Formats: sequence, C-alpha cells, structure tokens
Amino acid sequence: MTQDSPDHGGQKVMSPDELKPMTEAARRVLGAMDEVLLGQEALHKMVLVGILSRGHMLLEGMPGLGKTTLIQALGDLLRLDFRRVQFTPDLMPSDIVGSTILQQGEGGDRRMEFRPGPVFTNILLADEINRASPKTQSALLEAMQERRVTTLGETRPLPAPFFVLASQNPVELEGTYPLPEAQLDRFLFKLQVGLPQEATLERIIATRRRGEPPRLEPVADAQQIDAMLNSIERIVLPSAVSKYIARLVNATHPTSAAAPEPVRRFVKHGASPRAAIGIAEAARAHALLAGRPTAGFEDVRAVAPHVLNHRIILNHDAGFERVDAFDVVAQLIEDIDPVRLDLPSGVRLESEEAAR
Repeated sequence: MTQDSPDHGGQKVMSPDELKPMTEAARRVLGAMDEVLLGQEALHKMVLVGILSRGHMLLEGMPGLGKTTLIQALGDLLRLDFRRVQFTPDLMPSDIVGSTILQQGEGGDRRMEFRPGPVFTNILLADEINRASPKTQSALLEAMQERRVTTLGETRPLPAPFFVLASQNPVELEGTYPLPEAQLDRFLFKLQVGLPQEATLERIIATRRRGEPPRLEPVADAQQIDAMLNSIERIVLPSAVSKYIARLVNATHPTSAAAPEPVRRFVKHGASPRAAIGIAEAARAHALLAGRPTAGFEDVRAVAPHVLNHRIILNHDAGFERVDAFDVVAQLIEDIDPVRLDLPSGVRLESEEAAR
C-alpha cells in the first residue's frame, strides 16, 4: 500500500494521478454531448453518469425534443456498436432478441440456425418503447438484467458493455402502453427531457439547418471506455454514505417508521433493493465526474431523484390531488437527514435541547 493510494476498508483509493485522466476523459464526452443537444447540460450529465454506472436509462419527453438524437450521438462519441429499434404495436419479441429458423444446406441437410436480433449490440436504442405491447416490452427483461438472451433453451451472452437507452412518450399521448413495473425497475434512471428555453431555440434555429446535428468525431476509444468503467470500482463509498442510501430507500415505504408524511399519504409501494444498489453505483460515477475519489452525500442527493422517481408506485389519493412521484421524492430527500447520529437513549444534542 502506497501513500498515494491509501487503503479504505480493504479497497485501494484512486490516487490523484490515477483519477485525473479518467475525469478528463469523462468530461470530454460530456462536452461533446453538450454540443449535440443544446441547452440540456443537466440531462447529459445524468446520461453519462448512467453509462459510467453500467445502467440502462429511460428518457421521457414529448416528441421532437432530441431524445433519439442524443442517444445516437452517444454511440458515435464512444465508438460503440449501436442499433436502433423503433417500437410499434406490431413489433414482436423475436424482432428484438432474434429467432431460430430452419436452414437447408447444399447437401440437403437441415439444421436450426439462430439469427441474432438487434439486441446483440453495445448500445440499443429502444425508440418510443411504450408504443409496443407489454409482451414485446418484456422481451428485454432478461437482456437488461442478465446481459444475455435465451431462445429455445440456449443462452447467449450479449456484447460488453451493453446498455439499453429507451425513449418514452408521456402516457397521456395516443397509442402508448404503460411499462410493466418489473421492467421499470431495471432502468437505473428515468430522466425527463424538458422543453428548451427561448435562447436555446434561437441557437438551434441559427446553427441547425433542417435539424441536423453537427458532425461528430469519437472522443473515446474502447480502451478508454473500459478504463473509465473499471475506475468506478475504485471510487469509495463510505459507510456513512451507505447508511444514508439505506435510510432513503427504506423511507420510500409507507409502512416504514422513517417515512415522511408525503410517503405515508401518497405511496402505495416503495422502492426495491435494486434502487439502493443503483443509487450507490450512480453516486460513485457522479463522484468520478466531479474528480473525487470518494462518493459523498452530495453525490447521493444528485442521483437519488432519478433512481427513485420511477420506482415508487403512487396510490389513488396522489392522482386526486395531482401529486406526482417527483414531488414525493423531492420531499423525501429534503426530510431525510444525511447525517444521523445514533445516540444512547436519553442523550440529546444541544440543538435538540434548545428546540425543546
């Protein structure tokens, strides 16, 4: 163990010399994304955090906001194999994962041959994923969770890395199907793509004739991508931060004693343990992008809303009072104190005594 790479609970912390090139490479990707889709810097940051976390992402917004353009650009910038599937009501599961067909050889012999579907890629763009039937949507479940596909009893691994970046239209629009809860839970982030501001629209009009994005040159190769992904494993998550994540996720359940009033009132089902794992990984990636070798409370607060907002199921009261998941999660993060001291019974802090 060297002085530059101290050991933290058995895990060697990245030294500044090791961390700096990883952060710079990630920021180059982020800067290029900002040039593709104007005025969406916060969105781009979360998309890159999701990629560094090896997570799948769901982008929701009205048509025409650039969701597809952003995902296509990401594949070009990272020099990864990219496939696009336009989800429609008549799309079948075999159109995504592939199918086995009967082939006849030159000698008359017949054999079953597997034809891989578009899921065998690095980045799969599931465009307008909620326009396909639930049966077709569920075809992605094994691929998203296990990074593999099983057909006719034979399992085939998917290329590494593998990401599903899906775009989704608001469910209020015509011809959409709600995604099953099990599939929603496999998306690390659900990100909202908002409307551009007036100044951004002026830049788009001035610089994007016919809506065409600028020509893109790759800013990272396979070796750099592997190095960035592997470096996340060495970003330390302190015990205090882990406990904070556990408290946040536990407080999403209305039966929890720690649940704030909006959760008890409006939530039917809280987040799964997969949410806690997702927050931890995303916090590490957020810390890397900020140039820190250790994830902190600020990293958890930055990523937690995007991990939780699609994992809590609201009850009918929330619909009647027009409360959405974003409101509930925002209040949850505000109410749960990052630092909770487990003091002996009867012992209070001076601030608590003053409040009494």
